[in-house]
Amino acid sequence: MRALLAPPPQDSYHRIDAIARRLYTRTGDSGKTSLADGRRVRKSHPLVRASGDLDETAAALGAALAFLPKGRLAKSLRKAQSELMGLCSGVCADPAWLEEEIDRMQAGLKPLDAFLLPGGSPAGSFLHLARTVCRRAERSVAALPAGRRKGLAYLNRFSDFLFTAARWSEER
Repeated sequence: MRALLAPPPQDSYHRIDAIARRLYTRTGDSGKTSLADGRRVRKSHPLVRASGDLDETAAALGAALAFLPKGRLAKSLRKAQSELMGLCSGVCADPAWLEEEIDRMQAGLKPLDAFLLPGGSPAGSFLHLARTVCRRAERSVAALPAGRRKGLAYLNRFSDFLFTAARWSEER
């Protein structure tokens, strides 16, 4: 679990050996895992669930990135992936940059006049999927004890960003 909490490497396929000599440790075979502070807890523990939801959000972003051209949106999504991994380890990210990106993208979009159904392009579809996984991560973090609810504002803003990014990518 500690490797998951590290900042994501630039090229994870080639750097995995630098993180751990063996990918498997067998320490989780009994249904327990280690938290960043070294405590062993069940894999169903709310902190593990929230961390998994954040990791899944980052993975969904990776799927969307596979269909996006290089550019400002892709750069923003990579930054967000790193910040999501930071949230896993309790590092709070400032959502202000997300608000700026939302405003920038929204300025070029047509106003919504109906409920939006996800789909259209692969990139837009994966961005909507990432948005729904992000919402689940937000609910998981909100369910944690008060002292552990770091990143709620970021996750709330990030799901708004993903909604806007999906719309933006569909209209490009």
